[in-house]
Amino acid sequence: MTTAPQDFLLPSGANITALPKVSLHDHLDGGLRPQTIIELAESIGLDLPETDGAALGEWFAEKSDSGSLVEYLKTFDITTGVMQTEEGLIRVAREFVQDLGADGVIWGEIRWAPEQHVGNGLTLDQTVEAVQAGIEEGIDDVRNAGGRIRIGQLVTAMRHADRGLEIAELAVRHRGNGVVGFDIAGAEAGFPAGNQREAFDYLARNFFPTTVHAGEADGLESIRGALFDGRALRLGHGVRLAEDITVDREDDENTYVELGRLSQWVKDREIALELSPSSNLQTGAIEQWGDDLIDHPFDLLYQLGFRVTVNTDNRLMSRTSLSRELALLAETFDYDLSDLEVFQLNAAAASFLPLEDREELVDLITDGFERA
Repeated sequence: MTTAPQDFLLPSGANITALPKVSLHDHLDGGLRPQTIIELAESIGLDLPETDGAALGEWFAEKSDSGSLVEYLKTFDITTGVMQTEEGLIRVAREFVQDLGADGVIWGEIRWAPEQHVGNGLTLDQTVEAVQAGIEEGIDDVRNAGGRIRIGQLVTAMRHADRGLEIAELAVRHRGNGVVGFDIAGAEAGFPAGNQREAFDYLARNFFPTTVHAGEADGLESIRGALFDGRALRLGHGVRLAEDITVDREDDENTYVELGRLSQWVKDREIALELSPSSNLQTGAIEQWGDDLIDHPFDLLYQLGFRVTVNTDNRLMSRTSLSRELALLAETFDYDLSDLEVFQLNAAAASFLPLEDREELVDLITDGFERA
């Protein structure tokens, strides 16, 4: 059963939850329902720290709010643990899509790492096929409930492992079976994109789009590697690109800044930043600017004209949804409906869809916001 969505409203009365939205950075193993984890864990004999759905949800949120990406990532041992069977993958993917649909998402890219789901004997191809089966069931559920959604898989390689080329080949092999892009994720510091250069070369030869986690737990060099070794068309998080922006002076009305060559390049090329406000606070990605949402450089990047997008990263760990993230930003930075529309149009333009489909997505967003 689909969880009931929470309605988030702007001061104008516009319902953010009902608006058409695009989700680009959303991890499959970070979006499970707590009750599903409990039921799947029971079926395979996996011990959990809590056996009540609400209590388990609280546990995930508490453990994820550590200020460290490394500690944050440890919570995934449980979620990936219940995603080692075909049945588990199908159920999780199906419910994931249901929850996106209930939150008003009309295009969602789901990223996940097949190499983390072969512990019980599934092959890499079988994991992709199981997730796709769940996605298709979820799409049918959303449509049967009167909604509209499309989904693409982003197949991810773990950057600390040595399987990049193998996973890249897997992604390309399934490009006609729901996979629309490639990503690398995991511990960022010490594992630059250049370590996976062979995989990125292969993807480039096959004209396959990539997004790379960068600028979250590491800084500008990581972003450079994502762009020039990884040929990234988007930056996963990318929030620390703000380190390349110097504030010269401020007055009562304006802030005067100077962009470095890297940030200027990202802006001029309109490379999308997959910003995830709540997650960035939890993992300490913005600690050099502060520890509250008002300190997040999101607004600075937006006002400077970067292609900013809003994302959830891991809905379970952050106890969030795309609508909630938009509501938090609107409240913090006094955004209105037109600002939220820009974020969705940015995401549509940056999506790994064919041009004609992106144009259709733009029309759907524009129409939906006009009705609001």
